[in-house]
Amino acid sequence: MAIQIGFETLVEDLPGPRWQALFARLWPGYRAWFLRSGAVARPSYLESRRALRQHMPELVPTWQRLVELAGGGDVEARFLSLWCPPPYIVGCSQAVWIDPAGKEEPALLRNYDFAPALLEGSWLATRWQGQRVAAMGDCIWGALDGQNEAGVAASLSFGGSTVSGTGFGIPLVLRYVLEIAQSTAEAVALLQRVPVSMPYSITVLDRRADWATVFVGPDRPAEVTRRKAVTNFQHRIEWPEHARATHAAERLERLQKQVDGPGTLEDAIGALLQPPLYQSAYLRGYGTLYGVAYRPASGRMELLWPGVRWPQTLATFAEGRRDIVYTPGAEAPPDPDDAALAQLLTESRS
Repeated sequence: MAIQIGFETLVEDLPGPRWQALFARLWPGYRAWFLRSGAVARPSYLESRRALRQHMPELVPTWQRLVELAGGGDVEARFLSLWCPPPYIVGCSQAVWIDPAGKEEPALLRNYDFAPALLEGSWLATRWQGQRVAAMGDCIWGALDGQNEAGVAASLSFGGSTVSGTGFGIPLVLRYVLEIAQSTAEAVALLQRVPVSMPYSITVLDRRADWATVFVGPDRPAEVTRRKAVTNFQHRIEWPEHARATHAAERLERLQKQVDGPGTLEDAIGALLQPPLYQSAYLRGYGTLYGVAYRPASGRMELLWPGVRWPQTLATFAEGRRDIVYTPGAEAPPDPDDAALAQLLTESRS
């Protein structure tokens, strides 16, 4: 059973009618997710506004404009703050590739693994804070990965633990990094001070080839590492069912071997589009929906699928659409011990 998903660009410097139309299309699904446990389970408008003002003050004017475009409602404003949202669990592989021969510019590579029906598929090019940011959208104004005009590229992956706490949803944190940071060092400083709601790994690469992978979580201080490759656990596997189902250890081993080896960037991209890094478990919620290669030194980027590539640059980001067909692979029956995993994946963004 083939599944088709459309990817479309949204080019709009400041929030306006194009973002408003995107919100109108996506809001019913996000509203159901946000209110899954009832409105009282989510922080109030005043709590949400206070958190944004305290931790991400630069984004407050944009948030206020987006709330206005969304109709100015209480629930809409609380959702768009992404303060203490419901659980958000994804797969993903990401890595920094440095040319061992010193001829090609460094690149940030990643695969995004999730349920096809829950992907926005919106590639946004904006100037909300003055500089151009191109990012794959999530939560209507958050980001899964992206690159800015200052030469900073960043991506996220789930950190492999079900711990949740007081903090922001990670897509808005990544958006904040891309809007504000002018270097990897600045991105790291932001990640060290902004609270997050669940554990994630954020990999950052800048145009000077400085990189870092930052492990963040609500129950521990942010930890800055020099990990070139990560999948869905940090130092050790904390959620065995998730790691086993998503092949987290196997993906990490393959990715690490690729970025440590003598191959070219094209070799690394090829590895992203082959198993075990490229997954086909779409019916269970963690198939690979896209790959991407960011080259912050030149401002180039490219969405990737087997047989399909979509290049863009920050300077000439163009409107367009790609319709991608996914074919679910043969999947083993769920392990009875994976009931908790199945339940959490169902609740995450469904």
